[in-house]
Amino acid sequence: MYCFIVNPNSRSGAGKMIWADIRAELNRRQIPFKAYMTRYPGHATKLASRITMNASAEKPVTLIAMGGDGTIHEVFSGIRDLTGVVFGFIPTGSGNDFCRGMGIPADSMEALHNILACKSPAQLDVPFITDGKRKLRFGISTGIGYDAAVCHEVASSPAKEILNRIHLGKLVYLLVALKQMLFVAPTPAVIHLDGGRRYFFSRMYFAAVMNQKYEGGGFRFCPSARTDDHVLDLIAVEGMSRLRMLLTFPTALWGGHTKAPGVHIMRCVRAEIRTASACAVHIDGDPCGVRKKLTVGLESEKINILL
Repeated sequence: MYCFIVNPNSRSGAGKMIWADIRAELNRRQIPFKAYMTRYPGHATKLASRITMNASAEKPVTLIAMGGDGTIHEVFSGIRDLTGVVFGFIPTGSGNDFCRGMGIPADSMEALHNILACKSPAQLDVPFITDGKRKLRFGISTGIGYDAAVCHEVASSPAKEILNRIHLGKLVYLLVALKQMLFVAPTPAVIHLDGGRRYFFSRMYFAAVMNQKYEGGGFRFCPSARTDDHVLDLIAVEGMSRLRMLLTFPTALWGGHTKAPGVHIMRCVRAEIRTASACAVHIDGDPCGVRKKLTVGLESEKINILL
């Protein structure tokens, strides 16, 4: 039995139409399934919690998320026991960094066929952010500062819906990224990593902790990141002039930014990022408030994923 959590509003409502095609294909092939539609932000977390209530490593649930990158962190955050889930993902978003990093087809029907044909799941590390009271898991990345400010503005931009309708949704990320580059101010920051490592930056623009190579619709911020090595990659950008930022930013599309002065890439299992001023935070591209502290870790268990 396949359990689907579907975001019908992804890609400006196209998710609903794509699900109709997926459902028809499942029925045509007489594949048993249950489907749960999300109705509001955070609903996927509640649905995942309910679906996996009795799941275990001995009796796993096959859980398929269908939506944009933001749907992944919601579903992951709701799973009761990671070892009790076999996970699959069908993209209907605009960024699709998870698919890019995992080698999942961008075509939704092709992604479904791969899931149905997969006999041997791979394993995926599952990171999380925490404030000491609650834990939010993610699949791609979390960040504080400039990259998160871009996510915050894109999420509230009417241009995203318009461009999604003409299949140019990624363009809004580029336009907002260029705009934010002119206005986001750097801040003093301290980064603490496991092993007692400590780094101070007087003018940090952003830091992102990544489980995947890609973020922001295809920018290869951490080219060496892997999803199964139980290590996270962290990029911090600091001390640059805005002109150098502008010139360096496009080179991240192929990973050419890593040698630029002011770009620091580190590896860790745990990270705590403290900023002098409150900064925007994102998780898998979704806005996650404004704060001065971001604490990131890795779950001890991996999740099985159908690729």
